[in-house]
This record gives sequence, structure tokens and C-alpha cells, in this order.
Amino acid sequence: MTSTDTAVAAAPLTAAPLKLGSALTVWPPVVLAPMAGITNAPFRTLCREQSGGKGLFVSEMITTRALVERNAKTMNLIHFDPSEQPRSIQLYGVDPETVGRAARMIAEEDLADHIDLNFGCPVPKVTRKGGGSALPYKRNLLREILRQAVGNAGDLPVTMKMRIGIDEDHITYLDAGRIGAEEGVAAIALHGRTAIQHYSGEADWSAIARLREAVPAHVPVLGNGDIWSADDAARMVRETGCDGVVVGRGCLGRPWLFKELVSVFEGTVDHARPDFGYVARTMLRHAELLGEWIGDEKHGVVDFRKHVAWYTKGFSVGSELRNGLATASSLTELEELLSRVDQDQPWPDSADGPRGRTSGAHRVVLPEGWLDDPYDCAVPSADAELDTSGG
Repeated sequence: MTSTDTAVAAAPLTAAPLKLGSALTVWPPVVLAPMAGITNAPFRTLCREQSGGKGLFVSEMITTRALVERNAKTMNLIHFDPSEQPRSIQLYGVDPETVGRAARMIAEEDLADHIDLNFGCPVPKVTRKGGGSALPYKRNLLREILRQAVGNAGDLPVTMKMRIGIDEDHITYLDAGRIGAEEGVAAIALHGRTAIQHYSGEADWSAIARLREAVPAHVPVLGNGDIWSADDAARMVRETGCDGVVVGRGCLGRPWLFKELVSVFEGTVDHARPDFGYVARTMLRHAELLGEWIGDEKHGVVDFRKHVAWYTKGFSVGSELRNGLATASSLTELEELLSRVDQDQPWPDSADGPRGRTSGAHRVVLPEGWLDDPYDCAVPSADAELDTSGG
């Protein structure tokens, strides 16, 4: 990898290792956010290699009902490479009993070392059933889910990820954070947007600061939202006092961001600016890993196609060649197309900044009467548990 910025000494962040429970310590306090169809084993491998094995890399979101029913696709998603330590699973569920069974299954069968619970998904087909970012509005239901998860996880640390609320009139994060702390969660992550915002506008980092002030000091608070670079992560920590960061869209097509994050937490600033040759080699490795994971080279390359635009953002590739890369069906074809691009092309400034989903605000679809009573503990229907991630 080439770099236009030589690593220079810098004052390290005032940050401590992230302690999750009594047995799990993460350094630096950097977490890969679960993203559906993205943070599978191959992508986690790439990010972990870039970080030198440092940080925490969470699986795609797993539906608790599918897990306890041992759905074949779900069981494949929770497969970890032997090199993955610690193993981290994010669960999504709406029924306290099912969430508890899933947590107990993970603990008793040694399926992971850490459980995260998703209360941040803003997707309409989830919120209309009372799941995701809609659920924290029901304070007592949230409490019971957390109680069952923590109580059945044994020694495994359980954390939670959430949003500010449903909309500006239905803010939930402070109540949810206090409930989480009272029920024994090991850490709380906050995405600084409401559900209605989806991924539009700017994340409100001041909410992260207020959450840090509102929950006991022994419960780490992690910030999420608009971390596009290691400098953003450092700024978030310094401005909000949060104990660590959760990175999602910022690493799409850019797994080397975790190398940069490690460097800034450890006191050097190494802005990773690879030339296209390095990017191309990473693309090929990513596609190859997907093929090995899926068990079929063609399907691996097809699955990789969605990453092409993220990897090539800002580089001079040309529309025809870019389209070819996005329709390739073999490693040989992908390699040949990549070889046509100038390998010495330096990292473009236009490749920095926002990437991934930038959809505007959407009406939050909720179950009928959902907002009538924030303390109602009725459990949403079973079809609320869908294989949809986000947050």
C-alpha cells in the first residue's frame, strides 16, 4: 500500500481498552457494525487482517427465531473462521422468550464470545411489526428482552445498539440506555439518528454525549454515525466522551479503514491511501474469499458485484469498464478487467467521505396503536423477525 501521508507521531487518544464483561477486552475500542449481506466471514477477514487482528468484528444480524430453529442459512452465517477471536454475533428479536433461548443456545454451545442486540433497524418491514428501532419505545418490552438475554447468556457479555428514537417527538435513547444499564448490558452503542432519518442528514453526536452522561460510568457508551475516517473517530471520542466507536458504511469498499483506526488510537496517524493496484488486489481477494465461503467461484464473484462501486469510487475507471466489473462472473474475468485500469493511479480525494446508503427521511411505519402506551409489554407477532439488518 502506498500513502500520500507519511505516518507521523501524534498524541494518542485518551481512550481505554473496551471492557465487555469480565473476560473480554477489546483494543482499540473499535467495532465493525453489522450490515446485512456485507459483514459476512470474508469481509470480516479482510477488515481483521487490515487491523492486525485488533478490534471487534460483528457478524451479520441473526434472527433469534431462525437461530433457535436452526435454520440452515442462519447456521452458516454464524460460522466463524478459526482465526476470528473474539467471535461476535448480533441478534435481532422481538419475543423475550425466544431471545433468551437464543442467548442460552449461543452460551451453552459455545457459538460466540459476545452477543449484541439490535434495536436500531429502521427498515419499514421491521418497524411495522414493532421490531428494530420501533421496539425501544415499548420500555417494558425492551426491559424484558434485555433481562432474558443477559440472564441466559451466562458469562458472555451482552451489548445493545440503538437509535435516538422513532422521530423527534418520540425520543427513546435515554430511557433505553438507563434500562440497559439496569439490566446488566456490557455496553451501549448509539447511532446518532432517529428511525425516520434512516441515513439522511448528519448524525447528532451530541446525543452520544448526553447518553454518556446519563448512564453509569462503568457501562461503556459507543458512538456510531458518520465515521468516514479515523479523524472522524478521533473527533467523535474527543467531542462526546464516548468510550469507543462503531463503524458501518465508512468501511464499505475500504477495509483498510481499520488499519487507520488502529493507528489513530495508538498514537500515530497513518492515513491509508492505497493506489489502485492495491485496491485491485484487495478486490480480487475479497471475491476469492466469498467464493470459498459460498463454495462456488461464480456465486462468490456475483455476490462481490455489489462492492465494485464502493471499491472503485473516485478512481478513473470509465463507465464501460465499471459496468463490466459489476457484471463479471469469474475471478479470471474480474482480474482481466481490473488489469486494464492504471495500477499506479493514486488514491483520489473524491473517494473519501460518505459512502453506502444515503437514503432520505422516510415515514416510520408502525403497528396500529403502537404509540398509544410506551409501557405496554405486548409481544409483536412472530413475523416481525425478518432477516433484515441495519441500524
